[in-house]
Amino acid sequence: MEKLSKIYIAGHRGMVGSSILRALQLKGYSNFLLKTSAELDLRNQQAVADFFAYEKPDYVFLAAAKVGGIVANNTYRADFIYENMMIQSNVIHQAYLNGVKKLLFLGSSCIYPKLAMQPLKEEYLLTGLLEPTNEPYAIAKIAGIKMCDAYREQYGCNFISVMPTNLYGPNDNYDLNNSHVLPALLRKFITAKNNGDAAVIIWGTGSPLREFLHADDLADACLYLMETHNESGLVNIGVGEDVSILDLAKMVKQIVGFEGKIITDTSKPDGTPRKLMDVSKLTNLGWKASISLDEGIKKVYEEIKDRDWSK
Repeated sequence: MEKLSKIYIAGHRGMVGSSILRALQLKGYSNFLLKTSAELDLRNQQAVADFFAYEKPDYVFLAAAKVGGIVANNTYRADFIYENMMIQSNVIHQAYLNGVKKLLFLGSSCIYPKLAMQPLKEEYLLTGLLEPTNEPYAIAKIAGIKMCDAYREQYGCNFISVMPTNLYGPNDNYDLNNSHVLPALLRKFITAKNNGDAAVIIWGTGSPLREFLHADDLADACLYLMETHNESGLVNIGVGEDVSILDLAKMVKQIVGFEGKIITDTSKPDGTPRKLMDVSKLTNLGWKASISLDEGIKKVYEEIKDRDWSK
């Protein structure tokens, strides 16, 4: 990418898109196409076609998506498959029609089979059944990967796909009904500390293992791959290490300074026992994460510790 290239970031206000925007700005890029969902509905085929025909972006980061936690995924199944399929289909097709030089599509680690071997390798895609609770979202993301590959094969488009692990960072979602585990824990412990509560309750036994990547690391990896990687298939983006939910809760407790107890509610489900990405492909391509989990959580805590959750 050249410094004056016209770059469209779809989903620039979300956690991933905003991190990519910050990373590009730090590297001296300044010619951005940025539209909110109110300004450009990516589900609307004609609106997306008009936007691409008028603006003619050189590069596209496709970070826009309808996202949520287990409850949201399982409740709004039709919305998750329809909206994500429409968003990515419209953007990818118009990128082809309007001669975009390169597009990067962001997926999710939930694309892998529920019972896949750990750590998760890229070649495990479509080798088994998906986790039922977020299957519609996963199906949409798999379609996005295959769509990028199909346009590469048929039309010669330089479209690449990356699969991030669990993310956290600025502009995360802290809604306790549909957020992911790390932001939910941060909010719980901050609220408990402020209220003087005696304990924080976490779901399940605390034994499941999860991997966490700071959004700024993801953005750095995306820029690196946008500049260096030009192949079909997908690339996992993660840290290659995981932590138990209970140990994560203890880490958050210490960083927040909460002095009460952690109680595990074993009547609640644990979910998948382990979800760790194999990042050897990414490492071999020349990139590794640099923000440790402890350092990353401290950064996020400083950003949100004084937030008024009642608003």
